[in-house]
Amino acid sequence: MQDSTAMDSGAALAASNRPPARPAPFTVWWLAARPKTLLAAATPVLVGSACAQAVGGFRLLPAMAALIGALLLQVAANFANDVFDFEKGADTHTRIGPTRVVSAGWVTPRAMRRALWLVILAALAIGAYLVSLAGPILILIGLASIASAVAYTGGPYPLGYHGLGDIFVLVFFGFVAVAGTAFVQVGAVPELAWLSSISVGCLATGILVVNNVRDAETDAVAGKRTLPVRFGRRFGVFEYRALLALSYGVPLHLALSGALGGWALLPWLTLPLGLQLSKRIGQDRGSALNASLARTALLLFLFGALLSVSILVGSSAWRLADI
Repeated sequence: MQDSTAMDSGAALAASNRPPARPAPFTVWWLAARPKTLLAAATPVLVGSACAQAVGGFRLLPAMAALIGALLLQVAANFANDVFDFEKGADTHTRIGPTRVVSAGWVTPRAMRRALWLVILAALAIGAYLVSLAGPILILIGLASIASAVAYTGGPYPLGYHGLGDIFVLVFFGFVAVAGTAFVQVGAVPELAWLSSISVGCLATGILVVNNVRDAETDAVAGKRTLPVRFGRRFGVFEYRALLALSYGVPLHLALSGALGGWALLPWLTLPLGLQLSKRIGQDRGSALNASLARTALLLFLFGALLSVSILVGSSAWRLADI
């Protein structure tokens, strides 16, 4: 009886460690692209375009190119994470998050590398168009963005493995993405874009923080020294809450300074969700944080959409008041 029980337990363990059945090819690549993360790439473009419109400089084609470029860079980062985390041993059967296609055996590392380069080439083509509009400064910005997407988990000094992922997400999803989107349309960066970059960048970084808090134990085993691994779970929780506070502080500043009037506080409509997430990250552990990860991405999008509306309506109201 004991031998039978042991065999049953062993079979159950083996089954739990076995990757799920391989989906259809399109579904595999759709999963590899991680579509839920694409909102994080689209939101800065939305906010940056609203800032461009606020100063009368919105241009549809550059805005669409910026959006496509941002989405391609996000997909490139996801492909790079998939293959490089697998090769570094960070993705194993103990992974808590969504299935990675290379570690599941659905895509070979070589095929994923080829797909990564194809996406990068497509991003470079979009970048060439934006350079023709905004000048050579976009070459540096574009190359830096591509390098950061790949270097997050790849290269000789992977950023995410040395606790530098947070600052790079803040910079590239915040300042570069929002200000860069406004720049390719206006030819300059409005002050509103710089301020908005803070909120967007902080919330985008919050998505990473939830991921890092959730995976702290497996990351430590794999040698991935994220901030929660370096300084503990409590630090990760504090960082997340500080990022939320900074995000909501920007609309408050815009309201108190009179830049957008009361419209500036529209993003505060998401505060109940933010408070709920702040509570959940302190209580939940492991796979229970998957829901908080998805809801933080939703928070970023809702906050960004409402911030965009507040910029558009608030700036229009002020222009009408000056007539």
